[in-house]
Amino acid sequence: MTADEEIARFGAALGELHRLLRRKTGTRADRDPLPEAQVELLLLVRAAPGISGKEVARRLGTAPNTVSTLVRDLTDAGLLRRDRDPADRRVVRLHITEAASRRMADYEMHRAALLTESLAGLDPVARAAVLAAAPHVAALLTALRART
Repeated sequence: MTADEEIARFGAALGELHRLLRRKTGTRADRDPLPEAQVELLLLVRAAPGISGKEVARRLGTAPNTVSTLVRDLTDAGLLRRDRDPADRRVVRLHITEAASRRMADYEMHRAALLTESLAGLDPVARAAVLAAAPHVAALLTALRART
């Protein structure tokens, strides 16, 4: 197998792993998963409380009107709170709500349980190799983020 084929295989496996984890975790949590764009926004706001809508659009590489729609939908669902910046009333600061925090924690708990059970089904050498790869996958993620 060539290096290009190995990279393609790796990318496809990561993509399928992500999609399968989302579906199965949603089933375990007994709720439909949020759309990916909403999840990305919530994760960003959780990591950067008080971030502006303009900054969200920049970091996610999406149009401001798309962010406005996502913010409206998440606010209507009770998962996001919009506050006016006291220094500049034109700027909206975003915060996740307690309901979003609970939902995200519940999802992460179910995902961890699913991964734990699935890893237990692997032979010890494969399980150790997958777990040993985690820091390297995280480094790859960091490198990909830096490219945007």
